Amino acid sequence: MEKIIIAVGSKRGPKLGAVTEALDDFGPLLPDEGEFEVVGAEVESGVGHTPASSGEMMRGARQRAEALLRMAKENGESWNFFVGLEGGLEVLEEDGGTQKKKEKAREPALGRRRVFLESWAYVTDGKQGYYGRSGGIELPDALAYEVLENGTELSVAIDKFAGSVGIRDGQGAWGVLSANLISRQEAFRVAVIAAFAPFYNAKLYSVTAAKRPK
Repeated sequence: MEKIIIAVGSKRGPKLGAVTEALDDFGPLLPDEGEFEVVGAEVESGVGHTPASSGEMMRGARQRAEALLRMAKENGESWNFFVGLEGGLEVLEEDGGTQKKKEKAREPALGRRRVFLESWAYVTDGKQGYYGRSGGIELPDALAYEVLENGTELSVAIDKFAGSVGIRDGQGAWGVLSANLISRQEAFRVAVIAAFAPFYNAKLYSVTAAKRPK
């Protein structure tokens, strides 16, 4: 039986575990039958230590996967899929204005900043690539301020806020914020399943848009 190798742009346990768990779910749906193997390799994301937008997280995930692809070509590795994972923050503004304020067209309502933790994945087979994303969980204002205004790396800030060390390699900020109902690994697992959808559900994604009648 042919071995299908999935390369992940990290050696951290939660990321490798996320891909392994995701494969248990969708692996049987992939068109190529074989035994799966997950390998990790440290590569650079090319983005900041704590990305502060979905766009930056997407770029980081993709650049990790592309770095793996280059590594495979240079070293002659027979890897089948390349997975980049990136976590970070999405900063949004909530429209917090009252109806009375909204009626004053010349006085736009002031919005409250909302900051969400997200996990992104990018998967490519060297020909086509797709993104997937977890849900989002809101950060406390004090934690968001520490990261965005003070420039503290999220992994350092969450250790401080939780009074622990090495949280990134355990439940992650996801686990701390959700009281361990959602771990960092689980968030990445969802993102990986979503990113792989065009590969294991290829029939649906290959449907072309219907032409409009004249």
